[in-house]
Amino acid sequence: MDKVKVIMCGLGAMGSGMAKMILDKKGIEIVAAVDSSENKIGKDLGEVLGINSNLKIIVSGNFEETINKTKADIVILAIDSFVKNVYPYIKHIVQNKINCITIAEEMAYPYTADKDLAEEMNKLAKENNVTILGTGVNPGFVLDTLIITLSAACRKVQSITASRVNDLSPFGTTVMKTQGVGTTVEDFEKGIKDGTIVGHIGFKQSIPMIAKALGIEIDEIIETREPIVSNTYRETPYVKVEPGMVAGCAHIGYGMRNGKPVITLEHPQQIHPESEGVDTGDYIFIKGDPDMHLSIKPETPGGIGTMAVAVNMIPQVIASSAGLKTMVDLPIPHAIENGFNDAVKYYKEGDNE
Repeated sequence: MDKVKVIMCGLGAMGSGMAKMILDKKGIEIVAAVDSSENKIGKDLGEVLGINSNLKIIVSGNFEETINKTKADIVILAIDSFVKNVYPYIKHIVQNKINCITIAEEMAYPYTADKDLAEEMNKLAKENNVTILGTGVNPGFVLDTLIITLSAACRKVQSITASRVNDLSPFGTTVMKTQGVGTTVEDFEKGIKDGTIVGHIGFKQSIPMIAKALGIEIDEIIETREPIVSNTYRETPYVKVEPGMVAGCAHIGYGMRNGKPVITLEHPQQIHPESEGVDTGDYIFIKGDPDMHLSIKPETPGGIGTMAVAVNMIPQVIASSAGLKTMVDLPIPHAIENGFNDAVKYYKEGDNE
């Protein structure tokens, strides 16, 4: 095929990073870009991305018009975390017969967030012969796909415990708000109660994905959330945290069976953890036959990881059978150092030359 044609929808921290990654790759090109910010609309994409290049792609503020008028293979959607909020956009993309990858966390396994909308998206995708995938570094990779892959070396799995201690600093405003970064402890607790602060969005996606892939039965998912209070001043381009304010959220999810956790996922995440001597890392422990231990130190970078996983899954999504997919439904994720068009051809035709 010719170059893979991409529409970028959302040019925040993650969307801009993915756009830059695509510009640096072979066999793939950006053909349009959309954002809601008045500071970006009408400007050349190169200027918005802060690169010294006129890309001759003017950022649009009209999503529907851009999708309707642009010939593309796939849309990268980086605008929100929740199924209900991205559904109208995905519906319009799919009805225009364009594939879609979204980094909305709930879309990694949307059936637990909104079963009816998930089934509707699957139906629409099949009717229009395109594929939808929700992915990122987590959910999408570290605390689900990587665990599932590691279990392949086990004859039996009894329980799983995994932890991701990471730095939130690369992420944008949406993530800061959902984590409660920059709030007081009192406002954090209020946010947990009213649902404006949710901590990590993904345990209700990762735990069922692992359970389904491995055939582990779970009765319920229990979650706990506690504020990580800063003793130091911390700052990112998107938030400032004074001592005594919340720098992140310590969030744990338990997949329960007969009153006992069989899948435990821990995710204490904060901005600039190094400011208080916290080492980051990803840790997986599978109790089984044999026991399996995996440690990645420092952690898989959250920002870069999200960008890379989403972009690197483009060929698998384009070549896939139609429908709403999860990471366990598609070929294994990997980096792509040849052309993205060649990778699509490989997955479509099995061309090993």
